[in-house]
Amino acid sequence: MADDKTSDQPERITVLARDFTPAAMEFHRRNMSEKGYRMEGQIVQRKFQMIEGLGAPRDLFDGEAFYAVTFVRKNIDK
Repeated sequence: MADDKTSDQPERITVLARDFTPAAMEFHRRNMSEKGYRMEGQIVQRKFQMIEGLGAPRDLFDGEAFYAVTFVRKNIDK
């Protein structure tokens, strides 16, 4: 059973960074473990796109790739 401290937190939080090191340090900087999160997957560069309706995807952030790290609440299954 989730406690009140984490039950109102989002299941997943994704942080974007231009450089690898800030993305890698975010877990510790924000004390994500104490907040009930674990890191999901690897920290890798990604290009982000948005699809609206049935149209073609369009680049976000002018097509720039960012390092992405996702934190998932520990009590949530993949």
